[in-house]
Amino acid sequence: MKPFLLIATRPEDETADSEYEQILRFGELTEDQLVRIRLEAAPLPDLHLDDYSGVIVGGSPFTGSVPDEHKSDTQRRVEAEIATLLDEIVARDMPFLGACYGVGTLGRHQGAIIDSTYSEPVGGVRITLTEEGTKDPLLEGLPDSFDAFVGHKEACTKLPDHAVLLASSATCPVQMFRIKQNLYGTQFHPELDADGLAERIDIYRHSGYFAPEDADELTREAYRWDVSASNRILRNFTRRYARSGSEPSA
Repeated sequence: MKPFLLIATRPEDETADSEYEQILRFGELTEDQLVRIRLEAAPLPDLHLDDYSGVIVGGSPFTGSVPDEHKSDTQRRVEAEIATLLDEIVARDMPFLGACYGVGTLGRHQGAIIDSTYSEPVGGVRITLTEEGTKDPLLEGLPDSFDAFVGHKEACTKLPDHAVLLASSATCPVQMFRIKQNLYGTQFHPELDADGLAERIDIYRHSGYFAPEDADELTREAYRWDVSASNRILRNFTRRYARSGSEPSA
């Protein structure tokens, strides 16, 4: 099969490697089936999207809704390169799954309002599917309500009219949406289990997502949540969109 492409932007090696391993595990992929580009480390190389089954964008420490003058040169470059890549991905309706940062990247590219209105603290939330969500193939096999991990400083306040809302939560109205037929963004993290969240809590305890003294309690709380249903989304994505080398591009 053609590999999937992971666009990563996490600067910490430990977190970046953990994210990669979690996407491999829950996407049921081997290392040769997931090509990773760490965009925070170097400019985007020349890509031929025909070489890939689909594109996954992982989480990021970047907050896209802050004014440009408060962004680093690296963040501005990353945002510009992802936006240019999305021009082609959206035009093709190529399989795309953006987790957390994906709501900001795909959403902003398509005209959504992204701001800090519906930020959520680190931890578990109950996600509820919309009527459209219950019919979407990427959510096949998931219950109408399930638990997932979140933790974000910005979120989507308003989707563009052509987007389809697939899932919400009590604290964040846009938890998952679709553009066209094959472009998805989730605000929650389908790649995270309790071990993965505990690792991120430890790494990000001084990054402003929570008070440092709350880290131990947040870690204990993580193990009280069963987020296995949300992890199925990655498996559904890779199973649905895996393409052989002989198939035409999307």
